[in-house]
Formats: sequence, C-alpha cells, structure tokens
Amino acid sequence: MSTAPAASAAAAAKATISVEYAKSGRATCKVCSERIAKGALRLGTSTRDPRGYDSTKWYHVACFPSSSHPLDPVEKVKGFDSIKEEDREEVRELNKKHKRDQNTVGPTEESSPKKVKGGLLSPAAGVAENASISVEYAKSGRSTCKGCSENIAKGVLRLGTSICDPRGFDSTKWYHIVCFPASTYPAFHVENIKGFDSIKNQDRDKLQELEENCKRDGNVTDQLNEPNLKKEVVHSMEDSKGTENNLESVKMLAGDKRAGPVISFSVSDIKKSYKDATLPALWKVFNTVIFREQDDGLQSSAKIAAFDFDGCLAKTSVRIVGADKWSLQYESIPEKLQILYNDSYKLVIFTNESNIERWNKKRQQAVDSKIGRLDKFIERVKVPIQVFIACGLGKGKTTPDDPFRKPNTGMWWLMTEHFNSGVVVDMDK
Repeated sequence: MSTAPAASAAAAAKATISVEYAKSGRATCKVCSERIAKGALRLGTSTRDPRGYDSTKWYHVACFPSSSHPLDPVEKVKGFDSIKEEDREEVRELNKKHKRDQNTVGPTEESSPKKVKGGLLSPAAGVAENASISVEYAKSGRSTCKGCSENIAKGVLRLGTSICDPRGFDSTKWYHIVCFPASTYPAFHVENIKGFDSIKNQDRDKLQELEENCKRDGNVTDQLNEPNLKKEVVHSMEDSKGTENNLESVKMLAGDKRAGPVISFSVSDIKKSYKDATLPALWKVFNTVIFREQDDGLQSSAKIAAFDFDGCLAKTSVRIVGADKWSLQYESIPEKLQILYNDSYKLVIFTNESNIERWNKKRQQAVDSKIGRLDKFIERVKVPIQVFIACGLGKGKTTPDDPFRKPNTGMWWLMTEHFNSGVVVDMDK
C-alpha cells in the first residue's frame, strides 16, 4: 500500500502558510499556472528543504488549496495582520468556504461530478444570492460562455459564478465580461470578486465600469444581450480564410481612459478607402486608423514587440514623398526582428501620419507614400508584421485630440482588444 498520501498530508501539516502582496509579477500560481500580478494578494506555503532553505509555493487567493492546507485559524497566518481589512475578509471567506465544503461532504464521502446525470441540477430560488463570483484569465479555450454560447478563448478575461452542489462540489458557469448578467447577482461588487486583485489594472477598470453601468441603468442584462454586444472578443479581422462576414459587431470599454470611455467597434465600420483615397491590397480602415491585414505566419501572442516606424525602424523625411524614399535605420534590424519573431513575439508597428488627413488635395499621394514604404519595409525584413497608421490630427484650437494618435493609446487598445484574437498581452514580457 502506497504511503504517498500520508507523506503528502504530513508535508502539508508542516507547511507554514503566509499571505502578502506580490513583490513583483514574476511568481506563478501553482494551480492555474498564471502569473501573479505585482501588488496582488497571494497566499504561500513554505516548507523547510533538507538542504537548509525554505521552499515557497505561491497561489492566487482563489486558487489556494485550503483543503490540503487549512487556514484555520486565519489570525495565525503569517502576514495576516499586515494586509488590508478587505483582504483579511477575503482570506476569512476562503476559510469559511473550506469549512462549508467539509460539512457538505463527509469524511468518508467523495464528490463525483462524473457520475452526475443531466437534469439533477435544477435551478433553485436564491441561487444567485448564494453564488460566489470569480474572475480570471481562461486557462484553456474549452469553456463556453453561458450568455452567448461562444467559446471563451484561452487567456481571455472571464467571470464565473459558482454554487456549491449538495453533493459536495462547486458548479461554475463562465461568461465573457460583456455577457455577464450582473443585475441577477446581488453579490456583484468588485471588492467581493475572487481573483480581482490578481488581474491587470485595465481589466479591473472593465469590471468597475460594468458595476457602474449596473448601478446606473438598474438592469445591465438587457444591454449585455443586445446583438451588437454578443461577443467580448472578435478574432482577428485579417484571417486568411476570409471570416470577416462571420464576425459580429461589438462594443467594448476602452482599457485606457485616454482612448475614450467607450469605443464602438463593428465589422460594418471597416472600410476599403480612407475618405477619397483608395487603399492597396492588404490594407483597410477603421475610424481614423489604416491597418494592414494579417499576413500568413503572424500569430497572436501574449508577447508584443511594438515599434515606431519613422526614425526608429526606417530613415525617412517628411519633405520627400515616395514609396521608395526610405532606408533601414540600422542594417541589423532584419536580423533583430527575426530573432524576436522566432522567440514568439508578435511584431507590431504603430505610426502616426497626419499628412493623410491634412493633405486633402493630395491625400492619395500621402497614402501611397506611407503605405508603400511600410509594404517595402516588410518585404525587406522578411518577417510578418502587423501595422497601424493613425491618420488623425493632434489637438488644436479647433481640432479635438484624436484618440488613436500617439501618444494616446487608441491604436494599442485597438490591437489588444480586437486584433490579437483574444490573447491577453503580458506587459511584463
């Protein structure tokens, strides 16, 4: 008979549990394998290695295996007195949940979800009130949104509602953020959401906006179920198989306030010309942004290597017009870009070109010059690159500031929200 379970239990009993705010974004949760954001609340289990040092495993609070590492009493958890009161309450709730689970499933009884047959889990009154809500980045692409019935792509932010089944296991329903029926869950307050501290700041903003909308409108469900809000993530519009006709329009909250409080995005807004200037093959327009369709080999990625074009990758002059009027800023650039591409970075160029807007009588010439240079650059370096050109003007006496024009972050928002196939960008990389 194996002694492994007994050894594991003994190791858990000897482990020291601690709680703290992550000092960096380098630690990885031992359950979900996702990084723990800097400043996020985390729980750790430390054991003494025979070689004389402590070995610590870190977890998101929502991922912590309290069944194998009991937190009771939470006041004895190392660092408990040094965290904020609302975070202490989160740890207390985790301990209470563990106790409830123990009471629901007896010591000789095991939950067996695989044996559950359809129809046994009928909805009961008060389910919403008893549900716990969590937020996380999807660990795979297998889950299906209960709001729109579409798959939730791996790495996409998702909200889950969990209820404890009488047979002893949690039943969780996952949603895209824009599909979440917040008004039906009285417990929907961002400070109560498990995992809130472990997500990125821009994603926290999305949840706070959702909560504010719920309070302001009284019924956010109707808004979230509108046809134009059916999906949170639209896969890249440059799919080589031509799936553009299958894309549904979306409306997303901008992650950065400088990009505007709300930016509407719809397939019908994609054009083939910029005002009176036609675009060559592979190029299209959204709003005041001209973008290059995705080349074969350009993969969406959590790792982004973004560059300016003029004066960074290429030597150009605003006084000289022409698709051929450029040269490499450094001869080593093709090699450097190839190294990044081979290391799974997605290469992106964000560049301003206000002459396209300003030269209303020579707009076609400005378009041909800028796009021609970029096409020839990509042909020269021989690596696939995604390109966004901001054509709008900066703020003037009679001109509002274009949200897509750098240093505003509209182009970055557009790429991360709608042109990266739902893959969440890891800012640490």
